[in-house]
Amino acid sequence: MAESNDDPGFDKEGLKNVLMVAIGVCLVCSVIVSTAAVVLKPMRLANQELDQKQNILRAAGLLPSDALVDAQGRSVDEIFAEFEVRAVDLATGEFVDDVDTATYDPIKAAKDPAASMALTSAQDIATIKRREDVSLIYLKRTDGELDKVVIPVRGYGLWGTLLGYLAFEGDLETIAGLGFYFHKETPGLGGEVDNPNWKALWQGVSAFDEDGDPAVELVKTRSAQGSPAADHEVDALSGATLTTKGVENLVRFWTGEMGFGPVLENLKTTG
Repeated sequence: MAESNDDPGFDKEGLKNVLMVAIGVCLVCSVIVSTAAVVLKPMRLANQELDQKQNILRAAGLLPSDALVDAQGRSVDEIFAEFEVRAVDLATGEFVDDVDTATYDPIKAAKDPAASMALTSAQDIATIKRREDVSLIYLKRTDGELDKVVIPVRGYGLWGTLLGYLAFEGDLETIAGLGFYFHKETPGLGGEVDNPNWKALWQGVSAFDEDGDPAVELVKTRSAQGSPAADHEVDALSGATLTTKGVENLVRFWTGEMGFGPVLENLKTTG
């Protein structure tokens, strides 16, 4: 009879052996996951950048919501190349030249007390708590004249913060479009912020009253066509009162003195 090579003192099903195997498997998996994260990071960042460009172009009405090319067949990168990305001081309205616009994140900056300001309850109509000192703005010029201006916007809805972009025509008063790339609103109700038909209602809306103050209002019943109030109105979202108010508040905030108001006024003067 052949002699067994098994160690009679070794219990392969013992707790020690089971833990060693489990730890070994965890280590191998960790190495695989870490390696994959490093290898895939450039691809992930490229996809994030592409998604951001798409959202900016769609808000500006330069890219259909269901397409990756425009009517002329130009790619997202080709269309976006017409935009100039600038950092701006929200308090003064001036351009900031010592900020790397390719890596700067306004939302991350808003969480840093050294790079942002706390808002009072009266100021914080968008319910964002803190506002970054420096943000980004996207400018498109045609023959040297402003054609489109896009600003990032955010504010609290019903279930969370909506993140998006608001676009202006070259007059810096007429809205070219509004789109959100992230929200937690209820599908079929507040989630209708994604509805192309509702988003189309923003085109041509006047953002400011005759005194230059934010005047956009989301209403259940529109004013008579041709009346001054009608120029500032957008249909409310049916059955989504809090989301509707949240959208109205965030648009008013970011077009006002605490948001991009000073920047837009400066652009009207300097172009």
